[in-house]
Amino acid sequence: MRKILMYIAACCLVLLTGCCIKTENSSSRNSRIFNGFFMQYFLHSNNTAAATTTAVTTTSTTVTTTVTTTQAVTEPPTEPPVRYYTSAAVYAPESDTVIFSDKIHESISPASMTKLMTACVALKYVPSDTVFTVGSELGYVQPYSSMCYIEPGQQFTLHDLLTGLLLSSGNDAAYKIAVNTARIESGNTSMTDIEAIEYFCGLMNQLAAELEMTNTHFATPDGWDHNQQLTTVYDLLKLTKYSMKYDEIGEITALAEKDITALTGEDFNWKNSNRLLHEDDDYYCPYAIGTKTGSTVLAGNCLISQFYINATNYIIIVTGCPTDESRFEETLKLFEEFCMQ
Repeated sequence: MRKILMYIAACCLVLLTGCCIKTENSSSRNSRIFNGFFMQYFLHSNNTAAATTTAVTTTSTTVTTTVTTTQAVTEPPTEPPVRYYTSAAVYAPESDTVIFSDKIHESISPASMTKLMTACVALKYVPSDTVFTVGSELGYVQPYSSMCYIEPGQQFTLHDLLTGLLLSSGNDAAYKIAVNTARIESGNTSMTDIEAIEYFCGLMNQLAAELEMTNTHFATPDGWDHNQQLTTVYDLLKLTKYSMKYDEIGEITALAEKDITALTGEDFNWKNSNRLLHEDDDYYCPYAIGTKTGSTVLAGNCLISQFYINATNYIIIVTGCPTDESRFEETLKLFEEFCMQ
């Protein structure tokens, strides 16, 4: 717009000049004046435009876009619980249902769980009020055995000896029961101790066969480690269920402890090695009602336990536990997981 106005002004100036100056050849001169003025105008206009050009500073803003990709969180796979046993089972005897099992057909050493069989065989052949006199059979008890500390010459009923056998896990009681039961059942009271022990083990294996404990063999009445003495958890379930038919076994194994007076006057206090039954113990369980512990080098720490909850009986077996405490811990874990539902 400015250029147009200046152009018009220049034209007017030329015309005015033409009117005021009277010379020869005036149109030619006017033409030169117009052209000169016009060139000056454009030169001035261009220079001014160049001089008045405004510098524009462009600020480049870098925009950083953060794209957050949300991925589904994958939970790590649930690890199976750590078990500190070599084999185990949870069993409901009334319905004959194995609720949980782990390696129940693998061969194990039975340790003092053997004493359940010892008690069953004795009660099968001998009345519980029969009087036994302790004798030389104690010489077959292995060093460092668990004991109820009976001595030769002392007299007990079979029921009282079963109490020492099943509560204190007395190996001395096991040999006393075995020898006298064998002599009574065979009718041969002159049997030597070793003959009577072998005969009694034969009765144990005979009953095992009747119960279809097909992977079991007994070689001692107390469960001491022996290369011919073995069983499985599956077979022990059958034995434990069978033992429930004897009220004496159930009554004895449910006790935390028992005071006994021998027929010859000696007093004994026998405590149950099953810590689930002791109210002052960390492993006490009010639902526990028996039955038998077992521990040897080959067997590890074992436990057959029986529970009664919600009008249902349960048998739980754990074997091969590394410590005394772990057999009770593992048993309670299985009880809480499978029985308290």
